[in-house]
Amino acid sequence: MKAYLLRKIGDFTYTDTVKPACGGNEVIVKVKAAGICGSDIPRIYETGAYSYPLIPGHEFSGIVSETGVNVEKSWLGKRVGVFPLLPCGECEFCRNGRYELCRSYGYLGSRTAGGFAEYVSVPAWNLIELPENVSFEQAAMLEPMAVAMHVMRSTKVMREQTAAICGLGTIGQLLCLLLREKGVERIYLIGNKEFQKNIAAGLGTDERCFCNSRMENADDWLDGAVSSGADVFFDCAGTAESVGLAIRHTAPDGTVALVGNPASDMNFDRQTYWKILRNQLTVKGTWNSTFTHEDTDDWHACLALLKEKRVMPEGLISHRFPFNRLAEGTEMMRDKREDHIKVMTVL
Repeated sequence: MKAYLLRKIGDFTYTDTVKPACGGNEVIVKVKAAGICGSDIPRIYETGAYSYPLIPGHEFSGIVSETGVNVEKSWLGKRVGVFPLLPCGECEFCRNGRYELCRSYGYLGSRTAGGFAEYVSVPAWNLIELPENVSFEQAAMLEPMAVAMHVMRSTKVMREQTAAICGLGTIGQLLCLLLREKGVERIYLIGNKEFQKNIAAGLGTDERCFCNSRMENADDWLDGAVSSGADVFFDCAGTAESVGLAIRHTAPDGTVALVGNPASDMNFDRQTYWKILRNQLTVKGTWNSTFTHEDTDDWHACLALLKEKRVMPEGLISHRFPFNRLAEGTEMMRDKREDHIKVMTVL
């Protein structure tokens, strides 16, 4: 099969490789669409992977083309999305169904072969069947969409509350989309590109609720826009500056939700730390999403929204590349040559 192999940092090539074998509890998924995550870029070009060679890619969907001997044959030919986390099944959290907190997990696309390939081997447990009216592109966005759903649910944000989001990549924009679907009306966005403002406007954001932090001081803007502070402030940027901004502008007894992967070490000055104490803030970390095969988990909740056409995340796809040009997408993201939100390859 054709796949993209990462042999070492920066050595990322489109090549022929062996099609994966199908284990007894696994299926082979013929990949139809795969998204490039922002975390794929440092993995490929900067920090590297846990082992080599690696096929990256953890946001993907496809069709089951082969089933293992212990897997129900009814899966054959099904259109599926794929939960990429591979829980150990043995730790305390796995035993309690909290797979996102697994202490010894694997991960498709970062610790084992992922979706930047024509075929990928996937445990049948990790599959979610797609309704006919959910496209492969939409299904390839289930992973980041579920991450946004997870943080929204974990904060228990209510419709009548005020929310702020700093960092308007894929997760930040999806979070805005989900908050609006939930009925939250007062949402304030802090980005750093006019392109993000235009995308947000397409999601229903009034331009007066958007701050371009490269053009104006975000602290001053928030003081004017939401002087009492946001009830829930979502930091999707992952910088010391953005976390500090969130702490300074969260309302007393409010919640700071940390979403973005850290871009650097985090350092707080004394006044920022005092804000946490004296405003009795809840600072909540979040990672990944819930997947339990129940209708109430994050993945099934997102799939229901897609099926009922209550959200249309494909509007965030800014670039589409054919599979043999996927590396053009990763290089474009690495070099920041063009404004982008979600970059997708379609097979």
